[in-house]
Amino acid sequence: MKEDTLYDRWWHMPSESEQKMEDSHGHFWEKIVERIVEKERIHDFSVLDFGCNQGGFLRYLYDRYPFKEGVGTDLGVESVKVANERKGDLPLTYVATASPEQWGQRFDLAVSTAVIYLISNLHEHAQKMKRALKPGGVYYGSFTDYSNNPSLPQIREKINNGGKLSMNLHSLDDIIGAFHAEGFEAAITRLTPQTFIPISRDERFFQSVKDRVQYEYEEGYLFRFTAPL
Repeated sequence: MKEDTLYDRWWHMPSESEQKMEDSHGHFWEKIVERIVEKERIHDFSVLDFGCNQGGFLRYLYDRYPFKEGVGTDLGVESVKVANERKGDLPLTYVATASPEQWGQRFDLAVSTAVIYLISNLHEHAQKMKRALKPGGVYYGSFTDYSNNPSLPQIREKINNGGKLSMNLHSLDDIIGAFHAEGFEAAITRLTPQTFIPISRDERFFQSVKDRVQYEYEEGYLFRFTAPL
């Protein structure tokens, strides 16, 4: 499937809902938000959530650090419908599209959570973000490097069978190189836990607790890309 083709929902396993996925992301969103350098001065920002799914991240961020406006984009038409139904009177808009650059250089801050691994053309993605961000705007993107995790075959099978888009095993150099090519400044940090790791009785991706701990402490990263002036 082309990565600009709209569909109903990204996750289509009959036994698991996208709501279950959203419910499990709270501790992950917390790790990201606490590392956003600009969070204390975000009140007058326009914020983009690229790959917003059901819109939970922007609502989570706004509840803690209110901002001027937020736009979430996603290929899942039904997911975007849910996001708009849940936004209430918050200054949020959710749109089913692969092209955040359609609004021009509108955004001060952009975020993607667990999306980069679903993007095959990193250079095109960097170009889109450059055209969507204001000069000097910042893009935070999370990424997990599963290449040395023993559970990789299970994870890849689960994602490729359950998701509309397949998993890509990018290297950190691949990702940073794509953004450097578009003139971005690049920085990176480990996306490690703030506190205890919740362990579910119904683990969906990892074959052992040790593999889950390896992912949490060694394989999660957050990029910070600053658009050229």
